Amino acid sequence: MSIFKNITTAAALMGMAVAGPALAQTFAITGGKVITNTAQGQIENGTVIMRDGKIVAVGTNIAIPDDSTRIDARGKWVTPGLFTPLAQVGLVEVGAESSTNDSSAGDSEFSVALDGVDGFNPKAEAVAITKIEGMTRMAVATGPGANIFSGTGFITDTSGRFNSITKGKAFVTVQMGERGARIAGGSRPAAWAYLRNALAEARTVRPGRAREGSLLNEADALALKPVTEGRMPLLVYANRASDLVNLVGLQKTQPRLDLVAVGAAEGWMVADMLAAAGIPVIVQPQDNLPGSFETLGATMYNAARLNKAGVTVAIAQIGESFNARLGAQQAGDAVANGMPWAAAFAAITSAPAEIFGLDDRLGTLANGMKADVVVWDGDPLELMSSPDYVFIDGKKQSLTSRQTKLRDRYIDLSHAKEKPFAYR
Repeated sequence: MSIFKNITTAAALMGMAVAGPALAQTFAITGGKVITNTAQGQIENGTVIMRDGKIVAVGTNIAIPDDSTRIDARGKWVTPGLFTPLAQVGLVEVGAESSTNDSSAGDSEFSVALDGVDGFNPKAEAVAITKIEGMTRMAVATGPGANIFSGTGFITDTSGRFNSITKGKAFVTVQMGERGARIAGGSRPAAWAYLRNALAEARTVRPGRAREGSLLNEADALALKPVTEGRMPLLVYANRASDLVNLVGLQKTQPRLDLVAVGAAEGWMVADMLAAAGIPVIVQPQDNLPGSFETLGATMYNAARLNKAGVTVAIAQIGESFNARLGAQQAGDAVANGMPWAAAFAAITSAPAEIFGLDDRLGTLANGMKADVVVWDGDPLELMSSPDYVFIDGKKQSLTSRQTKLRDRYIDLSHAKEKPFAYR
């Protein structure tokens, strides 16, 4: 019996060895304007070769493997897949229907311990809608609940697969500024006191040894502990310049923290301080009107000024459940208001990857990187450009969604044999 098992196992291993190369899929994208986000810069008439989910060659005059599926990208742009640094896509299906909305839990006794992955639906319509606009990765976060902290966020791809999570428990978000003040008891001092003391509790928490009267329950404190050790970024919603100054102060007193400012509408006022502290920002460049007292200094020059000061800038349609796909438009607006094109494009690709510690795998076109690649019919930061091909982990993606199907159904009914009921 043991001999039979050994023979069977050996045969299976030989079969796997033979099947491996046969299952390998190679794509060669040729002739395009290649945006690498590396020292190679932009490559005219460039070639990108992908195999087994990885990029294996980028450049010119590259030998094309015989088994490649070729894609002619002449007249087109070839870029890394876009990466939105903060969204709620996949947590909400219908915003007004609570049973489909897992973006927050205001009545829960938990906050940081809420794992956003548990509410993520990769089959949500907004995921496909986001993908066909060239977004291949997303940082997804829940909103705040009973206190200023939200649940633990995660990184996912937009393939729609059930195994699409790139990095679980990737970051924590916290509300400061006006909203944080309101949640914490009515003032900014209350919010900052809550944050500092919660971090102190999480730093010393031990399983089964939670103290009575603590701000955080044991589960939340344990979930926050990696933040205090610098193993997980803390994304801090803060818009007013004085709040950002406090954030810089927190970084100085607790240097192990990996802090990221979110919103930062008045960030340009303290750009040099943010740069010196090494605090990246996630901004929405179209924020140029004072929608609140904490954004009186909002300007569409914010991203350009932050970038010029040396701040790492990521760009997003912040916190969107449905329109995260507009990140490229936000980046284009930043260019229109003084941000260099390369910096704006990096802000929706390599900068988010860097913020979340994934820059060794995502955000650039280089050998060994994940093959998230998009072929565009024009400049991706131009409003009218759109993808012709989207690859995630080297797999060609469908560019259809419920919206495109509805468009195709109703675009021309003149020859329809049986018109939809409303058109009869």
